[in-house]
Amino acid sequence: MKRAFIVLGAVAIAMSFFSFLGGCRLQRTLLYYPERMSMEAVDRFARIADLEPWPSWDKPYMGLIRLDKTVSSRGTVIVFHGNAGAAVHRRYYADALTPRGYRVIISEYPGYGARSGETSEESFVKDASDLVNLVVDEFGGPIYLWGESLGCAVVAGVVSHYGLPVAGVALITPWDTLYNLARAKFPFIPVGLFMRDRYDNAANMQDYPGPVAVLMSERDEIIPVRLTRGLYETLPEPKLLRIFKGAGHNTWPVDADFEWWGEVTSWLEMNAVSR
Repeated sequence: MKRAFIVLGAVAIAMSFFSFLGGCRLQRTLLYYPERMSMEAVDRFARIADLEPWPSWDKPYMGLIRLDKTVSSRGTVIVFHGNAGAAVHRRYYADALTPRGYRVIISEYPGYGARSGETSEESFVKDASDLVNLVVDEFGGPIYLWGESLGCAVVAGVVSHYGLPVAGVALITPWDTLYNLARAKFPFIPVGLFMRDRYDNAANMQDYPGPVAVLMSERDEIIPVRLTRGLYETLPEPKLLRIFKGAGHNTWPVDADFEWWGEVTSWLEMNAVSR
């Protein structure tokens, strides 16, 4: 009988282990929605959007860039997009920020677009820090990091783990912790057992000394607004909260003519940290 219990216990442990591994894989399947394409397709779509691969063709590309050749640059904005699609789908950042005097680089995540690599928190944050270092080496500062949804978590990881010269941060539709978001989506499942990527924005932003603008969609159907407000409340000053009235997670106002772009960039510049 004792031997039978030992065998059953071993089977239960093994089943739990494989369930855990499956849960980790499932988490990443639910969290990341990359659009894969060839480098030729990336280049073709980028040209349509007046963008080009960056750093250059003689190095593996890490994102897309639009350079404003008509005005002196007020700095570089590096954009980290949401969990679906690819960088070529985010031209609206360049359309809005380039005319306002910024050099704009839209980061491409490992495993997205034509890039190889693992889709994971560790991979994304390390890759993002490498990109910021390249921008520092090539262009200097000031550097502003903009994140959208998942991209907010990548930005938070960068400013938490790496001592990089980031002058200011803008977070569009962020959460406080991925754990809280998972619990909101799956309240009857012990989600903590299956989470490999944590993306704890509240903890990661705590020691960042620069200005943080949080932009929240009033009717966000993907990220509960209480989680976005919860993150904002944990942030140290200086901080700014901007609410997009009536907007959903994917329907916030992206048109380049909207005044909020200028309001947020001006506020970030006014409160920018110099390093």
